[in-house]
Amino acid sequence: MSVVTVAEAKAHLSELVERAAKGETVCVTRRGKPVAKIAPIAEPIKRVDVSMLREITADMAVEAEPEGKFMRRIRDEERY
Repeated sequence: MSVVTVAEAKAHLSELVERAAKGETVCVTRRGKPVAKIAPIAEPIKRVDVSMLREITADMAVEAEPEGKFMRRIRDEERY
């Protein structure tokens, strides 16, 4: 987290907002004490439509190899 003074924040507000938009949090201090924070807004999590998910996966073929066996095989191949 970056730390800037109130004077720096006032002079460079647009830049600080851009940094926050990119995911960075900036702490604003007055006389060395934190007084504010400029942070990105957390995007709301989109709810999963369970009926649509079931519809999509209903036609998928069942894999012949169990997941654990598949992962072990992939892990043990030479590329890893």
